[in-house]
Amino acid sequence: MYQPKDFEHLLGTKGFSDQLLKNHFTLYQGYVNNFNKLNDILVAMEKEGKFGTPEFAELNRRLGWEWNGMRLHELYFGNMAKGLPAATHAAQAGGVKLSEDSELRKKIITEWGSYEMWEKDFRAMGAIRGIGWIVLYHDKTAGRLFNVWVNEHDVGHLAGATPLLVMDVFEHAFMLDYGLKRTDYINAFFEAIDWGVAEKRLTGQ
Repeated sequence: MYQPKDFEHLLGTKGFSDQLLKNHFTLYQGYVNNFNKLNDILVAMEKEGKFGTPEFAELNRRLGWEWNGMRLHELYFGNMAKGLPAATHAAQAGGVKLSEDSELRKKIITEWGSYEMWEKDFRAMGAIRGIGWIVLYHDKTAGRLFNVWVNEHDVGHLAGATPLLVMDVFEHAFMLDYGLKRTDYINAFFEAIDWGVAEKRLTGQ
């Protein structure tokens, strides 16, 4: 049984109204509850031997969608911080800045040529029409980084890669505060990034 994580410490984050965040927390909690319910139903169906039924097939397909909705929200809220100074330049964007000598920054520069080019790419992907997530992934096998569009919760993930930074681009993440001005939401998100968390995801701490 999974329990929703508490992200109330993010209330008061610059660029995110408390009402928007509370609504978002409630939606996240729904994914946790739905995953638990689906899992319980499937366990019961397995005990009853209902393996070949259409219900068994469809609920199993749905299970991963609810799981990803739960976990992506945890990663998203987890890589945000509040109440810290805004950036003075691009390479320090975020609630906790990306240090000049960090391993992650070095990898970003190796992959994109500069931090600024990575940020331009990440922001541009966030502005793509549609609903889903933008994820900075680390492929441990090749040591490479990729910005990836994940459609809804389930299409586009890089199997085996580690999500380092996650941005929600579903309308519920920004419309209450920004309407259709997704670019303004992306600006606010960049001012709230906790790069320290992204660093720990890279190093496995």
